[in-house]
Amino acid sequence: TADLVLLNGTIVTVDETVPTAEAMAVTGDRIVALGTNSEIEPWIGDQTEVLDLGGQLVVPGFIEGHGHFLGMGNAKLILDLRQAETWDEIVAQVAEAVEQSAPGEPIRGRGWHQDKWSEAPADAVRGFPVHASLSAVSPDNPVVLTHASGHAAFVNGKALELAGIDSTTPDPSGGRILRDANGAATGLLNETAQRLVRSEVLVHSGGEDSGPSPDVMRRMVEMATQESLAKGVTTFTDAGSSFETVDFLKQATDEGLLGVRLWVMIRDSNERLAANLDAYKTRDYGNGMLGIAGIKVSIDGALGSRGAWLLEPYTDLPSSTGLNLVPLEEARETARLAIEHDYQLGIHAIGDRANREVLDIYADTFAEYPDKSDLRWRVEHAQHRQPDDIARVGELDVIASMQGVHCTSDASWVPDRLGDQRSE
Repeated sequence: TADLVLLNGTIVTVDETVPTAEAMAVTGDRIVALGTNSEIEPWIGDQTEVLDLGGQLVVPGFIEGHGHFLGMGNAKLILDLRQAETWDEIVAQVAEAVEQSAPGEPIRGRGWHQDKWSEAPADAVRGFPVHASLSAVSPDNPVVLTHASGHAAFVNGKALELAGIDSTTPDPSGGRILRDANGAATGLLNETAQRLVRSEVLVHSGGEDSGPSPDVMRRMVEMATQESLAKGVTTFTDAGSSFETVDFLKQATDEGLLGVRLWVMIRDSNERLAANLDAYKTRDYGNGMLGIAGIKVSIDGALGSRGAWLLEPYTDLPSSTGLNLVPLEEARETARLAIEHDYQLGIHAIGDRANREVLDIYADTFAEYPDKSDLRWRVEHAQHRQPDDIARVGELDVIASMQGVHCTSDASWVPDRLGDQRSE
């Protein structure tokens, strides 16, 4: 007998030979039978849960093709800045959080985007605020507010102080500290510059540089699972986690905490990849709940924060063509490791220069290993490409792993960043 039987439904099977069914039987976490009501009724026993669907539609669970599982859970535990229409509203949210926090306790948030505010801050630098008003309401608490894209963060004076960032601090490789006309840090940290603050805030606040505690991470898994299932997502592609995070996800799977199937891409140094890839590769851990057979690299940043790597300068910042986050030779070595250890590689590329460089890396790697086929390597986002490079995606048989939300989220500022000709 089955644990669960659905009757009187319109069940979409995604099987061309039997596209729909009226009833379904489930045992454990597997569908065991599909058919008419009369065909499925013998599966019903004394302990079987029976649902009469009354003609309702049943579809397979959605697969999230590119997301950040623990990051989504973490977003539920910090300030949600997505609905703020002005910088002043964000400052007010932080001020309220300060009242509920002990001095020195970090305050974190995510979701703001300067191009979605109804008005720009009066003292804006390149469209971004400066930290004075934020620091005024949070003098004793380090504040880190991550951009909606995840490719920039805004911090207050306390966070800058803990990280030792001042007018003499150089930009890190692949990152930029936004400064005012006098050279002072405004509080905006682009791409890899975010790391300067994040680790220091944790250390100086009594935390560990390695990240959240296991209890907090369990809470993240719980919140991410709830959010996924509430939207019908039953399989989730996690686009970049460290080996330590994978260790935790295995433990969470063993403990029965993981409520969706995860396909994880490893994001780590080439040295650690070379040492650990073979030991970590699995496609069916925990009875199919956890797969680890991908690698993630980010060549550039995001368009909104002007971190996307372009062939020509930004229209609204002619001094910049964006940021290359990982040296190309390093990315080539990652590609070699991926193909030799049979991992699917996904490289984040948003700008047209980034997309071209990634396709060059893929073409050269494929040519070096002609015996390897059906690799299904991906260009994550593949957002802005020159026409010639669009055709190369098909010629190389790689996947343009695009997310529709980037069209709706970025549309309003594409003309500002790229100008009319490139936008068209």
